[in-house]
Amino acid sequence: MPPTQAMTYVKTAAFAVLSAALSLCGLPTLAQDAAQKLPTVKLNAGLHVIEAEVARTPEERAIGLMHRKEMPANHGMLFVFEQPATQCFWMKNTLLPLSIAFLADDGTVVNVADMKPQSLDSHCSKAPVRLALEMNKGWFERRGIREGSRLSGPGFTPAR
Repeated sequence: MPPTQAMTYVKTAAFAVLSAALSLCGLPTLAQDAAQKLPTVKLNAGLHVIEAEVARTPEERAIGLMHRKEMPANHGMLFVFEQPATQCFWMKNTLLPLSIAFLADDGTVVNVADMKPQSLDSHCSKAPVRLALEMNKGWFERRGIREGSRLSGPGFTPAR
């Protein structure tokens, strides 16, 4: 084998071994091509009940609602972060048009944004938050939920 072909073979083999070792260690793979299913929690927005999957880990939050072709009307995903910060979301590999509500710890809506499918546009909270709720596009608007509205349910701290 000529030296250049030998080097290419060695590099390819090394990459294959490294990829296999990383997957055996339980590290997340670089590509996620299937929707995830997470534990759910029931939240309330006035009289409206929301069935929200809860994304708590960095891996769960990174995948979010990617690769889903549909989502029932009152279902969504609640993203829970460890620390309050300006949280920003994009729609890479997300097939559904979504609306996102950034939430204070007591469930108060800080701001709502509509997001286009498969877009890399960034949508950020107007203030540091730990919580964000994604629903089908227009869900919040159709129910009159906007900045200052309040959601309730497990995980929200009581109002002071």
